[in-house]
Amino acid sequence: MLLCPVSPGHFYWLKPEHAFHPLQPYDMGRIALAFLQGSFAYAGWNFLNYVTEELIDPYRNLPRAIFISIPLATFVYVCANIAYVTAMSPQELMASNAVAVTFGEKLLGVMSWIMPISVALSNFGGVNGSLFTSSRLFFAGAREGHLPRLLAMIHVNRCTPIPALLFTVRSFFHSLKEYDIYTLINYVGFINYLFYGVTVAGQIVLRIKEPNIHRPIKVSLAWPVIFLVFWTFLLIFSLYSEPVVCGIGLAIMLSGVPVYLFGVYWENKPKSFKSFVVKLNHLGQKLFMVVYPSEGSERWK
Repeated sequence: MLLCPVSPGHFYWLKPEHAFHPLQPYDMGRIALAFLQGSFAYAGWNFLNYVTEELIDPYRNLPRAIFISIPLATFVYVCANIAYVTAMSPQELMASNAVAVTFGEKLLGVMSWIMPISVALSNFGGVNGSLFTSSRLFFAGAREGHLPRLLAMIHVNRCTPIPALLFTVRSFFHSLKEYDIYTLINYVGFINYLFYGVTVAGQIVLRIKEPNIHRPIKVSLAWPVIFLVFWTFLLIFSLYSEPVVCGIGLAIMLSGVPVYLFGVYWENKPKSFKSFVVKLNHLGQKLFMVVYPSEGSERWK
C-alpha cells in the first residue's frame, strides 16, 4: 500500500498528477454509479417539500430554505472530502469501511472518538428528518384514499400524524439485517431518481398543457430540462452497470401494484372485510388518540 506522510500544508494526493490518475479503467457505468452514490448524500434536498402544509409562508420560506441548505451542505461535504483526500491515499480510502473513523484515527490520536460520535449524530439527524418528512407521504396517501384511513389521522392534542409516523418507523426495522451499504444506496438511489425524473417531466408537461394556472413558485424550464438530461444518463448507465441491483429495485417498486389493485382499485370488497377495517380504525383511534383533521373530515363521513 502506498502511503504518504501527513503534515501541515502537505497535499500530495491533491496534486494534478495524482488526483486525476485513475485506479481503474474509465467506465461510463461506474461513473454513473459514482454520481448515483454521491448524490445520495444530498438526498435531503426534497424532504422539505413534503411538509409544505406545515410551513409558515411556504411560498417564501421553501425556496429560501433550499437555496440556503444546498450550498451549505455542498460546502461542508466538499471540505470534508478534501480533508480525507489530503490525509489518506486512494488505497486507504478504498480499504476503509468508515472513512471518517479511519481519518480520525490517523489524525486525531486520543481524540479520534469524536469522529464516530459525530457520524452517529449525523445519522440521527438524517433519520429524524426522514421520519418527520416521509411520514407525511403516508399521511397524504391515506388522505387521498390510497392507504388505510387510520394513517390520515392526527393526534387530538399535538396534531401530529402518529399512525403515519409509526408506519414509517417500521421500515427502519429492515436495517437491523446486515446489508451491503453500496447495494442499498443503489436500490434507493435508482428508484428515487426514477421518480424524480417522472416528477420533473410532469412539471414540463403541465407547463405546456396548463400554461395559465396559478403557480406561486415558478422556475425556468431550462432547469428541469437540464435535470432530465442528467437523469437519463444516470439511469441508463446505472442500469447497464448494475442490471441485477437495479432490476431488484424495480421489482420491489412493482410489488406495490398488486397491493394497489387489492386495496384501492377493487372497490366492491366483501362487507366482512370492510367491517374488519372499520374496527381496526376504531382500535387505532383509541390506542393512539387520533382523529381525522377537521378540514378534511367531511370526505370521510
